[in-house]
Amino acid sequence: MKTIIEFKNVTKSFGTQKVLDDVSCKIQEGKTTVILGPSGTGKSVFFKLLVGLLKPDSGSIFVSGKDITKMSEKDLMETRKKFGMLFQDGALFDSLNVADNIAFPLRQHTKKSNAEIDKIVSHKLAQVGLPTVHHKLPSELSGGMRKRVGFARAIALDPDIVLFDEPHSGLDPVMSDSIDKLILKMQHELGSTFVVISHDIAGSFQIADFMGMLYKSRLIEFGSKEYIQNSENPILKQFFSRSSEGPM
Repeated sequence: MKTIIEFKNVTKSFGTQKVLDDVSCKIQEGKTTVILGPSGTGKSVFFKLLVGLLKPDSGSIFVSGKDITKMSEKDLMETRKKFGMLFQDGALFDSLNVADNIAFPLRQHTKKSNAEIDKIVSHKLAQVGLPTVHHKLPSELSGGMRKRVGFARAIALDPDIVLFDEPHSGLDPVMSDSIDKLILKMQHELGSTFVVISHDIAGSFQIADFMGMLYKSRLIEFGSKEYIQNSENPILKQFFSRSSEGPM
């Protein structure tokens, strides 16, 4: 397997609060990696560092072998084109219909004709199981449908890496399972690298190839799904058992 993302001794603080402390991990190309952890453990900061929206206080972050912490803003903008992002609530533009939401990055970052863009939009909507919602507004969609449209927009530019920020947030168990199955299907079809931050245990085990656990600013465990499932780490065991009693 080939490493596409590497965090190397990354530390990030805001004032006196250390959010990430000496975090190191290698994320494999073409696989799904889930970063777990309770709320407030630095998962969102992990993503912001990964796309260069924040810079670490120390350490290096490599994307496709290049250290983004040392890049110029111009090079960083090019590297960001490797990424697609599915936000918690879909983050759709309320004033644009579904087709225009998905077309937005294509119009911003390519010189494709309207006919080409329309074809891509239709293809992406079919991939996420929503072939007939082009003209609907986000307010007319269910939470699960908004997630799917957000997913379609995230893959509009065929990114190498797709980031998922709490994809199960706000969904009932049945809809969460539907999103998990979509993630599995799309990862298989696209062959992209998926990186997911979540605190949904069942969904994470369903979609992950690799997993890590952030706790109190540290990446306390990282490895294959099977390794994490069988870990004797008492913090992991408490988190997975959803128990209020334990070291957490």
